[in-house]
Amino acid sequence: MRIRSFLTVSTAAAAGAALLLTAAPQGLAAQLAAKTPVCKAKVLKLGAKQSKDARVVHISVKNTGTRTCTIDRLPVVTFGDLDGAALPVPSGESGPYKVGSGKTVYAAVRTIADLKDPDARRVGTITVSANPNLNGRTFTAKQLGASKKVKVWEPVTTWWKPSKAAADKALKKEVG
Repeated sequence: MRIRSFLTVSTAAAAGAALLLTAAPQGLAAQLAAKTPVCKAKVLKLGAKQSKDARVVHISVKNTGTRTCTIDRLPVVTFGDLDGAALPVPSGESGPYKVGSGKTVYAAVRTIADLKDPDARRVGTITVSANPNLNGRTFTAKQLGASKKVKVWEPVTTWWKPSKAAADKALKKEVG
């Protein structure tokens, strides 16, 4: 009898834990299930370079640490002293994105749809962060390989992707 009672309590506890994970908000459930630590700024190497298409900047983040960790699945990209950041496409909420030790992930940022747009703003820097809680790194137009200034109007960014090609494909799919 004691063994049967123990099994019943143990089964009930396991079912309760499963119910808790299912009922928890999606992001919390993923973090509880994954138990992967958030990447510390010191292990992240951020990069940014203008693509052949002057409207697009490729950004990257490499996990230089020895363990898999998480960044936010939505990169944070801001432009000089302008208010706001590039909007994610598709739209979505923050959540964890795993980056393996020594691995690099990529996003594509379209800074402007039409380079001749008369409403375009011009900035000398772009700041990229892998997590809204981290400061990130600022790149000058020269470091990006751009002309003197980067033209900006209604910028958008993809979510992090495992390759530059996947980021380009996602951008093309979302904004054409």
